Amino acid sequence: MDAQELTLDFEDADPIDLVESLATHNAWEFDRVADNQIAMIIEGQWQSYSLSLAWSPMDETLRLICTFDLTPPEGTRAQLLDVIDGANDRLWSGSFTTWAAQKMIVFRYGLNLAGGAHASGWQIDEMIANAVDACERYYPAFQLACRGETSRDEALGIAISGAYGRA
Repeated sequence: MDAQELTLDFEDADPIDLVESLATHNAWEFDRVADNQIAMIIEGQWQSYSLSLAWSPMDETLRLICTFDLTPPEGTRAQLLDVIDGANDRLWSGSFTTWAAQKMIVFRYGLNLAGGAHASGWQIDEMIANAVDACERYYPAFQLACRGETSRDEALGIAISGAYGRA
C-alpha cells in the first residue's frame, strides 16, 4: 500500500489515524499517545528521529515535531543558533528551533486544514518525509556548529542538497 492508496481508503479519516496507518505500513515504531496524538521513531542515516504528530480540531492544524539527540556544549549556543537561522532561510516549509531547557534541536511543521479540509495519506507521508529529510540534511551542519570550529557558511556548506533514501 502506498500513500496514494491511503488517500483512497481513508479520505475522511482523522489525520492521526492516517499517520498510524503510515507508521504501520512502514514498520515504524510508534505509540498512539492519545486520540489526537501519535509518537514514533524513524531511523535516519545520522540519527534516530523522534516524531510527534498531534491534531488540533479547534485550530484545524496537524502539528509535527521532530527531535534528535545533539546536545550543544556550553559556549556554542550562539554559533548553533546562527547556523539554525541559516538553515531556516533555506527551508520552504517547517523550521528548526531549540528547546533550551531540554537541550534539543527541534524541527516543527504545521499542516493547516482550515475550512474542513482533509489531509490525504500522500500529504502526511510527504510531511513526515520532508521533516526527516531536513533533519538529515542539516544534522552535519548543526554538529559542526556545536563543535565551534567552523563559520556559519562553512557549516551550512556541508549540508547535502538532498538526503538520499526515504523515510
